[in-house]
Amino acid sequence: MFIKVGLRGTERMRIMYEAINIAASGLKNQQRRLDTIADNIANINTVGFKGSRLDFKDALYTAGNVPGPPYTPDGNQQKGHGLMVSSITRDFSEGSLVSTGNNLDIAIIGDAFFELEDTMGNACYRRGGNLYDSAIGDRRYLVDSDGNFVRNTGGVRVIIPEGTTKIEVDERGTMTFFSGETPLMTDQLGIYKFQNKSGLMSAGGGKFRATEASGEAEPTTDATVKQGYLENSNVNLAEEMTRLIRAQRAFSLAGRALSTADQMEGLANNMKR
Repeated sequence: MFIKVGLRGTERMRIMYEAINIAASGLKNQQRRLDTIADNIANINTVGFKGSRLDFKDALYTAGNVPGPPYTPDGNQQKGHGLMVSSITRDFSEGSLVSTGNNLDIAIIGDAFFELEDTMGNACYRRGGNLYDSAIGDRRYLVDSDGNFVRNTGGVRVIIPEGTTKIEVDERGTMTFFSGETPLMTDQLGIYKFQNKSGLMSAGGGKFRATEASGEAEPTTDATVKQGYLENSNVNLAEEMTRLIRAQRAFSLAGRALSTADQMEGLANNMKR
């Protein structure tokens, strides 16, 4: 940026402050991008984790005075004011499946989620199917790794019958509870989909909550489940490292622009009038 010596002091200061604010917006938002990438990489081994991507948009533009009308694209003197975060998009593509040999590890194949009940009694949804047999009082329940109750198709907690020694789950999510080789009862896992899964709100721990943007949860028979498997994170480490390098360079350049603008402000302040 070039500052005309003939400009009045207040005008010089205004231009300098704008330059500093533009560079600062770059630093602030590139830091948010770095945070998003770091979160993806940190969760590369988290069961069912879905990576996120930060998207930017340009901020407000101000039209300057063109020497004489009409305003034309060639003579346009619009000045930008940095960037803003437009959205944080979550990638819901499926991760690879890994065999665990554990009968209570269940992976979903397809566009769907398990329905859970959190400690406050509210519904939440999760892809990760690392489930556990938990005794609470005089009953045994099927829960996830955070202690949230797994629900069946009726929206009720899945209760494990007394004396159960083995649980088998078919590809449609039908659970059969056995005592030895004797079947005790069956139940159906609650598996749901959303019209707009990008509108789901993250609740931490790999869980999501329905919002107005996502729409209500809908039962689905399109997805299948696979017992003895877990879904890996869908984070692509090579892509994340490429984004990390780009974000680091953009952050460095924005920092250099901020430093230069600060130096120029110091020169302008010390300029003899």
